[in-house]
Amino acid sequence: MAVNYICRHCKTSIGTLSGSDLTEQQLGFHFLTPEERSDIIAYDPSGDVTVKVVCDYCREAMEANPELHLVMNPLQ
Repeated sequence: MAVNYICRHCKTSIGTLSGSDLTEQQLGFHFLTPEERSDIIAYDPSGDVTVKVVCDYCREAMEANPELHLVMNPLQ
C-alpha cells in the first residue's frame, strides 16, 4: 500500500509513504470527520491511497490573495 500526498489545487506530488504496516492512526486519519475523509482521502482498487492537502506554494498564494478562495480551481 502506498499513501500519495498531492496538492488539492495544483496537483503537485508532495510525497509518498509506502509500507503495508501503515495504520490510519499513524497517518492521523482517525481525527477526520466522515465528511472530511470523503473530501480529503481517495482509495483506489489497487489499495493505494491519495490524500489531498495544500502545498506550501498554494498556501502562500491563497494567503496573499484571499479572493482566490472564491474561485473553484484557483491554482491550476
